[in-house]
Amino acid sequence: MRERDQEIKRRRHRKAKLAKLRGQFAAATTAAEKQEIAAKIHRVSIYAPVELV
Repeated sequence: MRERDQEIKRRRHRKAKLAKLRGQFAAATTAAEKQEIAAKIHRVSIYAPVELV
């Protein structure tokens, strides 16, 4: 059960980190900031969608 608990912990941590980064992305004003935060999001979860509008 220990391995499963670690897996769940990783998933929860990743979800919280993505939420934080998405908030920063929404608050970013310049394209350079958005690009930098999008790269961090991609590093955390490669399948997480990011809109670079």
